[in-house]
Amino acid sequence: MQKYISQHNLDTLLDTLIKRGIRVVAPRMNAGIPLYEPLGSSGEVVSDTLPRRSAKEAFFPVCEDIMSYKKEGQKVTITDIDPGRFPETVLFGVRPCDAAAIPVLDAVFSWDYKDEFFLERRKKTTIIGLACTAADDACFCTAVGLSPSASKGSDLFLTALEGGGYACDTCSEKGEALIANNQALFDGPSTSNPIPFAEPQTDTFDLTKVKAWLNDHFEDPLWDGIATRCVGCGACAFVCPACHCFDIVDEGTEKAGKRRKNWDACGFWKFTHHASGHNPRDLQPKRYRNRIMHKFKYYDDKFGQTLCTGCGRCVRICPVGIDIAAIVEEINKK
Repeated sequence: MQKYISQHNLDTLLDTLIKRGIRVVAPRMNAGIPLYEPLGSSGEVVSDTLPRRSAKEAFFPVCEDIMSYKKEGQKVTITDIDPGRFPETVLFGVRPCDAAAIPVLDAVFSWDYKDEFFLERRKKTTIIGLACTAADDACFCTAVGLSPSASKGSDLFLTALEGGGYACDTCSEKGEALIANNQALFDGPSTSNPIPFAEPQTDTFDLTKVKAWLNDHFEDPLWDGIATRCVGCGACAFVCPACHCFDIVDEGTEKAGKRRKNWDACGFWKFTHHASGHNPRDLQPKRYRNRIMHKFKYYDDKFGQTLCTGCGRCVRICPVGIDIAAIVEEINKK
């Protein structure tokens, strides 16, 4: 059943959760850049802009320790990091393009190996999504089958209403529990109309046609043309809500150190560099081809969905102006 919450009560909800010791993560400004970060109070929330990086960091940090070691004399002590230490969390203000990427990551981290670090955070996190009422030229969620009002991946989904306040739709048991534990802050359904949703201008891609073209064009002049510009910086992967490549390295000395999981990117030259010295993706066209293939073919082959939610972050961040939506649109026309 749909509920209503006023802006005042929403602020009260966030402050109440923080006072209860629950970690509340939401878009806030850090040195002038909007990022998903823990809040000190509801007054820090910035809800009118898409954060620079995605919400995946709440479950998949840029860098995290998974083990430590210490050597004393001939004795070596290895200590596993306990995934159970993660706090209960509410992730607030998540836009549809970010929320929809979280189930995409679920499939990866619970496939042949269950990543306890990711899954423990997921279990302890309630996601409050927020519909978009604005879009820029880089947004293309509608082109990949989503929308500014899509609730996929959210536990509770908020839609801004004319006159103030939000319509609240529960999407899971976690969302129902959040309302049940804070009933005094929610009212019955509102009769107000939603503020008009954002309307990205990109035409819808025929993803079946795109995948069919990729199936038959592993070798194609298109890849060389794109890679003439690509500098392999990896920024696109680091801001993407669905990219999930990582490396595991040991850092320290022979006396003590840690094993850490760090973000990685298929656009980096050393990503596929073998210990033998051979690199099957030694040239940038091969690396950018893999990025497109992974998002619109390989992931679909394995999990039956597209590894892109149309957030547009890679378009905004690319230092040489590569537009993945324009590339897929060109493939779509082919």
